[in-house]
Amino acid sequence: MPWYKETIMSQRREFIGLIESSVKVSDACRRFGISRRTGYKWLGRFEAEGEEALEDRSRRPLRSPNKTPDEAEQVILRARKAHPAWGGRKLKRWLQNRGVEGLPSPSTITEILRRHGRIDPAESRKREPYHRFEAPQPNDLWQMDFKGPFKVEAQACHPLTVLDDHSRFAIALQACEGQTRPLVKRHLETAFEAYGLPKAMLVDNGPPWSATTMGEWTKLSVWLLRLGVDVFHSRIRHPQTLGKDERFHKTLLQECLTGRPFSTFDQVQPHFDRWRDVYNFERPHESLGMNPPASRYTTSSRPYPSKLPPIEYGPQDQVRKVSDTGRIVLDGRLWRVGKAFCGYPVGVRPGPEDGQIKVIFCSQVIKEIDLKTL
Repeated sequence: MPWYKETIMSQRREFIGLIESSVKVSDACRRFGISRRTGYKWLGRFEAEGEEALEDRSRRPLRSPNKTPDEAEQVILRARKAHPAWGGRKLKRWLQNRGVEGLPSPSTITEILRRHGRIDPAESRKREPYHRFEAPQPNDLWQMDFKGPFKVEAQACHPLTVLDDHSRFAIALQACEGQTRPLVKRHLETAFEAYGLPKAMLVDNGPPWSATTMGEWTKLSVWLLRLGVDVFHSRIRHPQTLGKDERFHKTLLQECLTGRPFSTFDQVQPHFDRWRDVYNFERPHESLGMNPPASRYTTSSRPYPSKLPPIEYGPQDQVRKVSDTGRIVLDGRLWRVGKAFCGYPVGVRPGPEDGQIKVIFCSQVIKEIDLKTL
């Protein structure tokens, strides 16, 4: 039995999905009533070109008056050489933005790249669309993390990345010699001076933004909270919470680091700066309708203050001072809120249910206490 005509594309996608979930090709072919030869044909096309290859191809002769001119192919190949990690859609938009006319469709550009040996089928198969939550406006949320280190001679380089969640604009890309709090704070100060303050920042549960793997507050987090920047930690053992920044790390590796050795550490940051400009202002982004991140980014309306604002609480809050051991006295008992808050005043207010208490620092809840706990 052949493919059902009315659902041919959905069946081909399902066929590929079964194989990717470890179903044998022969079993998948029996499931859809097609020959193994047909099954391997569509599997091969998908591995080489992705989901677009599952559509029926034209049966016109290979020799056609509509063949892409050699000059256009050379322009495409030169663009691919300049940006070897970009596919057909990105290359077409990038060339169009530079006034190149008469370009073929993205799928034809992909075929040209494949025909000239510029596409690795294994890498093509790995590329899948990302569907994630998106902050509604620029600077509503920044994601921050360190990419895994790489060696520069005998020295480790730790790229610090800060990405705007809404626009994917790379706020910061810094080559760091370590992952210390003073270093991160200095680079954040530079970013805040240039772009203003975000409403919130999303970080993982490692140092320097967490004192433990459970997301405990640190001096860096306290500094951000005093600036009026809420701090959220990703779910434990769920790196996909920082998915946009993780995806940025993959792009950084593919387009900026792979095949580019550095003889000295001083060479890294200028290279980062040049690539970051391309990423922000030139590189078409598929999640942004093939527009670069700069097309959706605007600087924050909240300037970086010259000094930290005072810590104030509302009339509904009781104020407690955090002891040198990171605890407060409440209901005649000691409760731990974290050593990062030692010496600071915190606000205490009732929670939604009887016996529940919220501990506030500046404007963010840092601890929830159940007074009924023994």
